[in-house]
Amino acid sequence: MAGNDKKGRRKAWSPATQLIQEGTLRSQFGETSEAVFLNSGYVYDSAEDAEARFKGEAEGYVYSRYANPTVSMFEDRMCALEGAEAARGTASGMAAVAASLLCHLNAGDHVVSGRALFGSCRYIVEELLPRYGITSTLVDGRDLSAWEAAVQTNTRAFFFETPTNPVLELVDIEGVAKIAKKANALTIVDNVFATPIGQRPIQLGADIVVYSATKHIDGQGRCLGGVVLGPQEFIEETLHTYLKHTGPSLSPFNAWVLLKGLETLPLRVARHCESAARIADFLAERPNVTRVYYPGRTDHPQHALAKKQMSTGGPIVAFEVKGGKTNAFTMLNALELFRISNNLGDAKSLATHPATTTHQRLTPEAREEAGIFDNTIRLSVGLEDAGDLEADLDQALKAAR
Repeated sequence: MAGNDKKGRRKAWSPATQLIQEGTLRSQFGETSEAVFLNSGYVYDSAEDAEARFKGEAEGYVYSRYANPTVSMFEDRMCALEGAEAARGTASGMAAVAASLLCHLNAGDHVVSGRALFGSCRYIVEELLPRYGITSTLVDGRDLSAWEAAVQTNTRAFFFETPTNPVLELVDIEGVAKIAKKANALTIVDNVFATPIGQRPIQLGADIVVYSATKHIDGQGRCLGGVVLGPQEFIEETLHTYLKHTGPSLSPFNAWVLLKGLETLPLRVARHCESAARIADFLAERPNVTRVYYPGRTDHPQHALAKKQMSTGGPIVAFEVKGGKTNAFTMLNALELFRISNNLGDAKSLATHPATTTHQRLTPEAREEAGIFDNTIRLSVGLEDAGDLEADLDQALKAAR
């Protein structure tokens, strides 16, 4: 395999260029598009070569559960975009979240987490970690004093998403990271809603960044994937050892699909965010919309923080329709362009009712604490014409009056 040999120019490359060129490996056939190495094992020139690779004394691949050329290209390209030293792909976003925590935590350790989390993330923090003797404290992520007050002598990790799912609360990444460093704990940020184009947690002091690559990185609802990025020692030793022995490997074919998604990521995210900002303003003027959540709007209570740590308002909009669950369902069922789906980050615009889908397993009290009500609707704004999307929302809202 031959790598891209123009290493001296890479520091000057913009993200748009990196996402097309960085990390490319070419076989002896000189293909332009990245090859899919859809294989599980590798052969060796000799028994001595096999021994040296297994000992780590010689470069080369051993088994695709450990590493794979197509997956390596995806990891390298994500590192270039994120500004991370190293990365490992995983089978899904939740595999990335679980691995980022379980690979280094031990029985007796403590985690501080933002309380506003995707349902599966909250399951890991509240239910899975305690099975291994790892305790946690959930805090209002918007309140820096709450993070500081939650620190214990055995605190080893801070974990949060920002913006949060689904009502787009923000966590001050730089502020929380400073508190974590004083406690000698790692800061782990789920950056899915902001996307790697819209927010750079590592530049703001975070140690580890996780993504569900299923979302905007793929961007067309085709495959599952995840990635964990961070310092070389953590990724290549602590995390790598955990992944190769537990097996949540990223499929080489899925890695290839994700590589193709990265090539157009800046273009797609720009369109997503432009349309989302327009739709947020549109919804704010509707008579039967009682509240709109969008960090790019000046009426968002953390708009100043959004301007500080995000380069866009993001591709997700949430709002509350007047009335309760019945009106919310009526509105959702009347949509024609927006499709009802719990997924997000797709070229197609999607809508969901978080209280009965992504966050249904939470208690009513926990949902209310996270700002999720029976009339809350989350929109993932796609790539369709924004005017058509506004018209669809308008007719659906009229049906729900």
